[in-house]
Amino acid sequence: MDLFKINILKGGFFILVLSLCLGFRTKETTPEPPLYLNAEAPVADRVKDLMARMTLVEKVNQMCQYVGLEHMKVAEANLTEEEMKHSDAQGFYPGLFSKDVAQMTREGKIGSFLHVVTAEEANYLQELAQQSRLKIPLLIGIDAIHGNGLFRGATIYPSPISQAASWNDAAAYEMGRQTALEMRATGSQWAFTPNIDVLRDPRWGRTGETFGEDPFLVGNLGVATIKGMQTDDFTGTDKVIACAKHLIAGSQSVNGLNAAPTDVSERTLFEIYLPPYRRAIEEANIFSIMAAHNEVNGVPCHMDKFMMTELLRDRWGFNGFYVSDWNDVSRIATLHHAAENFKEASFLSVDAGLDMHMHGPQFAEYIVDLVESGRLAEARVDEACSLILEAKFRLGLFENPFVDLEKVDAVVFNEKHQATALQGAREAMTLLKNNGVLPLAANKKRLLVLGPNADNMTIMGDWVSPQPEDQMITVYEGIKALGTAKGHTVSYFDVADRSKEITEEEIAGAQAAAQDADAVVLVLGENSFRHDWPNKTTGENIDRATLQLSGKQLRLAQMVHAAGKPIIVVYVSGSPISEPWLQNNAAAILNAWEPGSFGGQAVAEVLFGDYNPSGKLPLTVPRSVGQLQMVYNHKPSTYKHRYHTEKKTPLYPFGYGMSYTTFGYSAPQLSSPSMDGDGRVTVRLDVTNTGKVAGTEIVQLYIRDEVSSVTRPVKELKGYERVSLEPGATKTVTFEIGPEHLAFYDLQMNYVVEPGTFKIMTGSSSLDKDLQTTTLTVASKIQMNP
Repeated sequence: MDLFKINILKGGFFILVLSLCLGFRTKETTPEPPLYLNAEAPVADRVKDLMARMTLVEKVNQMCQYVGLEHMKVAEANLTEEEMKHSDAQGFYPGLFSKDVAQMTREGKIGSFLHVVTAEEANYLQELAQQSRLKIPLLIGIDAIHGNGLFRGATIYPSPISQAASWNDAAAYEMGRQTALEMRATGSQWAFTPNIDVLRDPRWGRTGETFGEDPFLVGNLGVATIKGMQTDDFTGTDKVIACAKHLIAGSQSVNGLNAAPTDVSERTLFEIYLPPYRRAIEEANIFSIMAAHNEVNGVPCHMDKFMMTELLRDRWGFNGFYVSDWNDVSRIATLHHAAENFKEASFLSVDAGLDMHMHGPQFAEYIVDLVESGRLAEARVDEACSLILEAKFRLGLFENPFVDLEKVDAVVFNEKHQATALQGAREAMTLLKNNGVLPLAANKKRLLVLGPNADNMTIMGDWVSPQPEDQMITVYEGIKALGTAKGHTVSYFDVADRSKEITEEEIAGAQAAAQDADAVVLVLGENSFRHDWPNKTTGENIDRATLQLSGKQLRLAQMVHAAGKPIIVVYVSGSPISEPWLQNNAAAILNAWEPGSFGGQAVAEVLFGDYNPSGKLPLTVPRSVGQLQMVYNHKPSTYKHRYHTEKKTPLYPFGYGMSYTTFGYSAPQLSSPSMDGDGRVTVRLDVTNTGKVAGTEIVQLYIRDEVSSVTRPVKELKGYERVSLEPGATKTVTFEIGPEHLAFYDLQMNYVVEPGTFKIMTGSSSLDKDLQTTTLTVASKIQMNP
């Protein structure tokens, strides 16, 4: 072989070696992406792969939530450390500043944020998280209770109690769906709603966050809201995780105060408070549940292993994650004195089933130490972390944690969402009294509007930040616009727009102004608007010792009434108002609740007859606090005796609400007089509009177990339907009754249907005089799933 050929072979060998080296180097510098970053891989496989790469510390960090950086800055400026300890709305961390929390986010030490109220901040936080070793995105939660209300410019839908007054499951679903879209557009993926506490004490300031006093109604609306937010599967970028809260029974504390102890029987828990949670799990696949501030029967809810693990997770199949309420893990020690310190409280809560801590430092260090010392099983951390990661994968956050700022305006407060909010407000309007003054006649030319809630943001309800004034219509603005268009002269007298500030001079001025009016619209009620905290009279952590109007509102009404002109009272309040004097003396009373962005327009349309009110009360309104507890589904012996100084009937009963037309009902007819096994029976009745204008009636179905092994309520709601009818029209309404509507917990706490007779009642409210009845017989015992 000559020298030339040898050199060629050497050169070829060199090239081959060089190529192999470069190939190996290329493989080293561009490794295959990990499985957890493969969007095509199954979620379970992605979670498993990521968990295998995580240290114990990194897993625990996913269980940690902090408030947003901008929120911290405001709290740091406005609160002392002592004030912060007692605040349930604002938070910061002594010795830990916003820049420190930002650095923790870069290092992957935070799994979730709350109180992030701009899309810009959400994107910034996600950018920080992308700098962490594993680039795990953040789960951002927000209190989107009735719309994404903490975001300035959001659509504000009627508050939950207002939605409940419409008895419209489909509307609750649609509001949930639209809220999810606005949340995702602005950077949040987790809504701390719905509140499926069953209201049993209307002194509770959070009444407006609930769907009322009935487990069936609460369950229906809760399921609808969850499905609207999550749909059947929350996988995707246009859905959010809902959060059922608060587990459990904080709505019946011993004194009506938020976070006070609850002391109720096991039977009451299973019959009243737990059914909405079971339905949220079994029917709506709820993926997060928040524990309650309170203790139940001596056990702080954040350390209740039976409730979180043994019942909801193991027996009923909850497959999501639990989150604490605001600082309530540490309060196991500091408030309830059921633990020596925060570390012990952290153990008790996580061992009981809690998965995420709201909010702040120390928790992570304690949990890591508890696992490393062998006291807390690492499997408990693995379970919590894997569920939180599953949520992030299914929400599409690993693929794109950011929002497009240029698309926010196309989603938030768009025309479709505005129309939904307006229709929801219309359907919530509940007419409690009308002596014929409504709808307002043309001869009522001069209208005077006044009252503390007439021209401000109290119509928005709780959990709402101040909104742009051009994105809301106050009651006065609504009446002014529609009244003027109809030829009325509408004037406004400005008494203090906070009930606690009304003066005698303003009352005298209002009475004088009323002399020149043909009718007066008095807009009264309470104030739950959280950004007016010093003036709040109801809402979170502002509970009431009375059901009467706050401040000098009743005196204002009495003095204006003395002017001799008809007064039309409009209540704006998430909490019920009990004023028998107004019921006896006002010409009309309209409960507008907390109707949201377009509440003023909805009120005006009802007052002038453009919309026929159809709302029905989702709670009982007592005559006074002395009648409490007062609910429609009470036990048979409740009113055997009477009060010395008070009637034993409510001021307004559950299910009650008037219309501008009248409706006639036929007696209910059963498809079969008896039910056996898993059989089902259909109830049929005819409803006729017997009046002169079109209207919508809410037809209600109640049942009563007439003889049972333990006492049962005198009636229980088991069905309802909205029926819209033209004058003279009739519609046949059908309800289906199955074993699930008749079942209860017997003497041994077995969930059964006992043989015997059941009274079936249909009509327009829970009052006996409004109901017609028939009887259903069950021949043999039916065993239900526990």
